[in-house]
Amino acid sequence: MKKIYFATKEENNRRREEAFLALSGAERVAAFFRLMKDMRIFPGRPMGEEKGNFIVKKKGCGF
Repeated sequence: MKKIYFATKEENNRRREEAFLALSGAERVAAFFRLMKDMRIFPGRPMGEEKGNFIVKKKGCGF
């Protein structure tokens, strides 16, 4: 069962950090890989897609 916490941003960050640091090294690595897998489902703009921003390019700058 998931719990809902009502706290400030700082309190929530501290709670999550303490919970993460309580994990073993192997559990931390596994948590990182789960996070990376879960991040794939977030919608985003494809790489290189034009955002419509005004861009100033300097000659010879390479980008």
